Amino acid sequence: MSEKEINRKVVILGSGPAGLTAAIYASRAQLEPLVIDGPQPGGQLTITTDVENYPGFSKGIMGPEMMNEFRAQAERFGTEILNVWIDKVDLSERPFKLYGKESAESEEISTIIKAETLIISTGASAKWLGVPGEEPVPEGLGGNGVSACATCDGFFFRGKPVVIVGGGDTAMEEAMFLTRFASKVTLMHRRDSFRASKIMQERVFNNEKIEIMWNTGIREILGTKEEGVTGVKIFNTQSNEESLFPTQGVFVAIGHKPNTDLFKGVLEMDETGYLKTEGRTMKTNVEGVFACGDAQDSYYRQAVTAAGTGCMAAIDAERFLVEHGEAVKNTETNW
Repeated sequence: MSEKEINRKVVILGSGPAGLTAAIYASRAQLEPLVIDGPQPGGQLTITTDVENYPGFSKGIMGPEMMNEFRAQAERFGTEILNVWIDKVDLSERPFKLYGKESAESEEISTIIKAETLIISTGASAKWLGVPGEEPVPEGLGGNGVSACATCDGFFFRGKPVVIVGGGDTAMEEAMFLTRFASKVTLMHRRDSFRASKIMQERVFNNEKIEIMWNTGIREILGTKEEGVTGVKIFNTQSNEESLFPTQGVFVAIGHKPNTDLFKGVLEMDETGYLKTEGRTMKTNVEGVFACGDAQDSYYRQAVTAAGTGCMAAIDAERFLVEHGEAVKNTETNW
């Protein structure tokens, strides 16, 4: 198979809110960016139902519909979007090289992409329980009563009992947040103690709306497409005894994994894999490479903050190209 070669001033890896916002800014700066879709075009919002906390949509919008709008806006200004599986990257010199295959299963490289600048917006993936019922709709109840983001979806469970699974600080924070909406929050943990910080544990222990079920795991999430979640099949991790527990929502808070394995050993990242950026910029430790969205944000992980960092990464990339004589200064960015 002959390899196709593509050359671009700006290549954006990932097409979620961060990547497509970067594309909008880069294309308006006449940099003709190339967006590489990756394994989940549109990012995590494509498996989300109602989005009510993104500014500009007073009546809310479905996650997939919103990402279609992002995509159409980027394409309107000249962004090209390519669906290819990036197998490896070479950031040792500019132009950077990205080697793409037709799919994850393909053995041969089909496309070589050369980039003067690279914006990484590969996002992060929630860690799931791996049990029946948590798959995204329509196969399961993911996005229809099952969530990995209390900040995003807690509002939809006003007056309803919910379950949250986890034992770290994130689980404690999300359990506390859910008490603002849910009638009752049941925190299930596989062990008899939490790994969360003491102060977070104390806050949970002292909140009367939170009930803790120790040594408890989930075997299956129950419900229907019409009703959403109706309960969970649980088991005692010591006795293996099973029982049914009624609930109307399940929040999984066992962590996220940034999709940054491609860059291990090349780009600086923290112990979890989130890419490190320089100060208030989106610059990585490699000149001409920028990171944005959930690939570098382990704290906020919201669509609106991802979009904001996508804007920043595009402006950083444009400035880099101007400094290297490879782009014309864009007066619209007022710098």
